Amino acid sequence: MIDDKKKERETEEPAEEDRRGIPEEAPAEDMAGLKTMPLIPLRGLTIFPYMVLHFDIGREKSISAMEKAMMMNQLVFLSAQVDPDTDLPTQEDFYRVGTIAKIKQMLRLPGDTIRVLVEGISRGRIEEMIFEVPYFKCRVQEIAEEEFDELPPKVVALMRTCLSSFEEYLEDNPKASTDIFPSVASVDQPGRLADVITSHMDIKTEDKQSVLEAFSVEERLELVSNILVKEIEILSIENEIGTKVRNQINKTQREYYLREQLRAIQAELGQDEDIGDEIQAWKKKLKKLKLPAKINEKVEREIDRMSKIQPSSPEGGVIRTYVETMLDLPWNKLSKDNKDLKKAAQILDEDHYGLEKVKERVLEYLAVMELSKGMKGPILCMVGPPGTGKTSIAKSIARALDRQFVRMSLGGVRDEAEIRGHRRTYIGAIPGRIIASMRESGTMNPVFLFDEVDKIGNDFRGDPASALLEVLDPEQNKDFTDHYLEAPFDLSKVMFITTANTTDTIPRPLLDRMEVIEVGGYTEEEKVKIAQRYLIPKKLKEHGLEPENVSIPESVLRCLINNYTRESGVRNLERETATLCRKAARRIVEEKRDCIRFTTGNLENYLGKKRHRYDMIREENEVGVATGLAWTIVGGDTLSIEAIVVPGAGKLVLTGQLGEIMQESAKAGVSYIRSRSQELGIPEDFYKTRDLHIHIPEGATPKDGPSAGVTMCTSAVSALSGRPVRKDLAMTGEITLRGKVLPVGGIREKVLAAHRAGINRVLLPRENEKDIEEIPANVRKKLEFVLIDHVDQVLKEALAE
Repeated sequence: MIDDKKKERETEEPAEEDRRGIPEEAPAEDMAGLKTMPLIPLRGLTIFPYMVLHFDIGREKSISAMEKAMMMNQLVFLSAQVDPDTDLPTQEDFYRVGTIAKIKQMLRLPGDTIRVLVEGISRGRIEEMIFEVPYFKCRVQEIAEEEFDELPPKVVALMRTCLSSFEEYLEDNPKASTDIFPSVASVDQPGRLADVITSHMDIKTEDKQSVLEAFSVEERLELVSNILVKEIEILSIENEIGTKVRNQINKTQREYYLREQLRAIQAELGQDEDIGDEIQAWKKKLKKLKLPAKINEKVEREIDRMSKIQPSSPEGGVIRTYVETMLDLPWNKLSKDNKDLKKAAQILDEDHYGLEKVKERVLEYLAVMELSKGMKGPILCMVGPPGTGKTSIAKSIARALDRQFVRMSLGGVRDEAEIRGHRRTYIGAIPGRIIASMRESGTMNPVFLFDEVDKIGNDFRGDPASALLEVLDPEQNKDFTDHYLEAPFDLSKVMFITTANTTDTIPRPLLDRMEVIEVGGYTEEEKVKIAQRYLIPKKLKEHGLEPENVSIPESVLRCLINNYTRESGVRNLERETATLCRKAARRIVEEKRDCIRFTTGNLENYLGKKRHRYDMIREENEVGVATGLAWTIVGGDTLSIEAIVVPGAGKLVLTGQLGEIMQESAKAGVSYIRSRSQELGIPEDFYKTRDLHIHIPEGATPKDGPSAGVTMCTSAVSALSGRPVRKDLAMTGEITLRGKVLPVGGIREKVLAAHRAGINRVLLPRENEKDIEEIPANVRKKLEFVLIDHVDQVLKEALAE
């Protein structure tokens, strides 16, 4: 069948060539010694001389070239393609050097594929491409093999080196068989040896082609030797990696086998504690957390320790608690902030009346967060009297920011471990309350409230305030290290808020780390608004009442504020409001009434007699009685300072439970009076013939501070000179021996107390002028402020003729 096709193609071929304009078939060898023959490009295959192998062809051009070669002298030129993936190669797509081969046998397979058996004869180089259609046809220059009468020593040495390296290559390569080495070693021709060794190596087509193109035997052997050395090195590395992998697999299988045995032993002992599943769950959770490398390694080490000990052992419980704590912490979880300033402001106003400084600071923080993505959380310290809403505003801030809220009370905390945690060497060790609170919050950026920071104690167990220095320092809290965790935890994203009633008891280094915001007491007007908007609706709801069931007019609220509560905040006002709601609820249930109305007339029937009174303006000017202003922890108050002169030996008597500072202020005032007695119209020898007694009423209440200096001095001058003090005037300020008036604190609260007492004029140190802006506008409008620098100005304003 094949012979018939050959004859058919021999008769048809010339006609086809004539039809395509191709010249008649040239002789096999022309005058220049070039041989004309068909060419077959090979994909991923390089054939060397003297090499016998078979391959499959299926491309139309390759089949045509093969059939043409069979009809001629069965010679064909085989050249490797540069890119094996090229399906339709041109003459630029295969190497110019290849192998002249003789076709030994061809067999047609199903699917238009032919299997060909060839034998390499010699190297060849393409000198001219005759045509490419219907197959590749070229003129080839045959390259004769270099011959030696006697092999040079270098060639012999290279042959031995190649054989030695090839033997090592076969031993290291698991894919090759060492059985082929004897046949390779029997080759005595150096060029052929190089070709045979290369043909048995699993290397790239480019490397095999470089050997094929090496016409010099010595060069070819050196090239093969270099390739062998490189391949041996690669195989050595591969074998090393394979050995490690096998050892790891064997170790894993061994551990699995031992673990199964351990389970069987535990089952026999009646122990159902299978820690394996729990450990696997821990490892999965640890992988998802993506912790820093050092922390991840530490947790992995603890998990491995857990897998090697008895779960019921005491150490097992310690490790389990530690691992669960580490895995439950919010290492990379941040809640999304509410950056809508209008919405945040609305939430803050809904929850609190007043506190404008705090609200403004929170909104500023939100605005900066919107512009600067990496800003650290602020550390705010709200300082003010009890009941002014410091703790509740912190909750509102968390709601406005849409963050989790965490609260930790520091009142009475004495143990440093409360902050930093216990070391795991102790039995029952637990993390500090900060880390525990962060774990409960579930995020890295909650609003964290430290309540009552001014009431921290310390004893032999450490100083919690010093431990807080790291927590509240923006430069350090990024790597806060709890003794229990023994690993740094980032607190820089937390918004810390602290509250205190006074800054006097807060350690200076700790206070320096916080941004202090003064939260002053509420005015009467503010308390009325707070009661109407917040307290009454809240208490009605708590007591199951509707707004139409209880009537509490504004006049009743003012009576409650002035006569039944005495505070800067609204805590007692809330209690009294709750009392009224309880009374109303009882009457509604007992008397079946629809509405209970409270008035100033019937208020005593429900709450009893009035408990408090405020000093009111005197009915007339008096000698030796001056009105001072004082700051207390529950707000401002007025002081009626009395002075009287009696015959004696010049003694100064101070009563009313005065503190050392007030006593020193009184003595400084008397010394100033003695130095100016002539100008003040006071007898120069009064300190020899008269005793001066200064008294401040409500002697059961301790009093101290420099603010009453000008008031005591004015009262003393009035008593000594006989000139009365104006009744509608109050004053505050510290004095010096030379009569200068120095600034004092608590101006807002003091002025509010003066307004409540019916005072019209207030004398303030000139340096306190800036504090007037903090006084509510409605109060400022009703008062006249006189700024003073010297006691002479005070006496001129205060003493009547």
